[in-house]
Amino acid sequence: MARKSSKKPTKLFVLDTNVMLHDPTCLYRFQEHDIYLPMATLEELDHNKKGMTEVARNARQVTRFLDEIVSSSEMHIQDGAPLSEHSHKAATGRLFLQTHPITSDVTSILPFSKVDNQILGVVAFLKQQQPERQVILVSKDINMRIKARALEIPAEDYFNDKVLEDTDLLYSGVMELPADFWDKHAKGMESWQRDGRSYYRVTGPLCDSLLVNQFVWQEGPNPFQAKVIELAGNTATLETVKDYSHQKNNVWGITARNREQNFALNVLMDPEIDFVSLLGQAGTGKTLLTLAAGLTQILEAKTYSEIIMTRVTVPVGEDIGFLPGTEEEKMTPWMGALEDNLDVLNKTDEDAGEWGRAATQDLIRSRIKVKSLNFMRGRTFINKFLIIDEAQNLTSKQMKTLITRAGPGTKVVCLGNIAQIDTPYLTEGSSGITYVVDRFKGWEHGGHITLARGERSRLADYAAGIL
Repeated sequence: MARKSSKKPTKLFVLDTNVMLHDPTCLYRFQEHDIYLPMATLEELDHNKKGMTEVARNARQVTRFLDEIVSSSEMHIQDGAPLSEHSHKAATGRLFLQTHPITSDVTSILPFSKVDNQILGVVAFLKQQQPERQVILVSKDINMRIKARALEIPAEDYFNDKVLEDTDLLYSGVMELPADFWDKHAKGMESWQRDGRSYYRVTGPLCDSLLVNQFVWQEGPNPFQAKVIELAGNTATLETVKDYSHQKNNVWGITARNREQNFALNVLMDPEIDFVSLLGQAGTGKTLLTLAAGLTQILEAKTYSEIIMTRVTVPVGEDIGFLPGTEEEKMTPWMGALEDNLDVLNKTDEDAGEWGRAATQDLIRSRIKVKSLNFMRGRTFINKFLIIDEAQNLTSKQMKTLITRAGPGTKVVCLGNIAQIDTPYLTEGSSGITYVVDRFKGWEHGGHITLARGERSRLADYAAGIL
């Protein structure tokens, strides 16, 4: 059958309010396709615009975008307002607003008083009215998409901010070298030693797939662990890692208990690396290793002046309340993880006796500041060791806000577990930590490790496996 036209008809996307509240720039993310906004979504935007939360800010931003698009359009609103001028030609479709009341068969099945059902009614009407083109509902609400499918209405999640569809593909920062690596890459190899480290310059097919600051390892009679420090075409320079599993190289009394922890301590203790992300299940040692490395570099090496620790107080970015007390005291309930880890770090100083340990505890306390995320805008941290805990609950936009706080001499460490996301509408693929791991990979001053093995206790390990 001959095709009538080589040009495929563009799609019409009907947006749910939560998509706009999640990403205010979504209006410009649909390329050549058209966007339709039911009156119910505009009504919901209006309800959400008050307050200082991230959602309210996004609602106000979307409203400003809509005002720009609609007020500058010369055309009649029923013909759609062009998006190309405002999106610098990234979106070439049109924006349509609902201009007259719509009645639909959906009302016979669903109560029409609910906003979601009104939107579904609009999509069903558009589908009947424009049978020649695809009309698709875009919503981040799973229940809304289930209802749509029950009514045979095409529905999709908003994928534009998803970094990866499958988080198994997320960069782990670590790679096992194949058994024949040296046979294939040793031809013309150079090696030298400097400052107690060995360096190898190897050439071969595998070097193309390596990234700067990626760790490589090989088990066997001569175990090998190294970091990629330079890449040029199919040539890579490898630097052997420092062995933090040995007591002589302990960090604040802590030694690495497995390979990934050793790699993590190598990036945490490297002054040339400004940004570190650590991913891992509960009990893999993310917070403990980070605090140990931070304290060592503050109190012994004097590289940084203090640790600043922040974490999302879920609900994210909400007011932490009119309770009596300072910002620090209000954050205390959220900082149980910090207390637990400090207890472990204090116990490492066995020889000091009770007085010595009490003095150390006071010294540590004076060098760790706990801050709320809410007051991070506009700040600049100089020579600080900034720890962002529970980073999986942040959006990519919040992540940008935090990481751009770093001034000269500051190291930023993001810790997270993408299996424990507490924020609505964030998934493993769109979480802020997934976003930064993907964007920072291969940067010469950034490092990432996915910690694989839990080291809490045999009970915790067994529970994580069977429950």
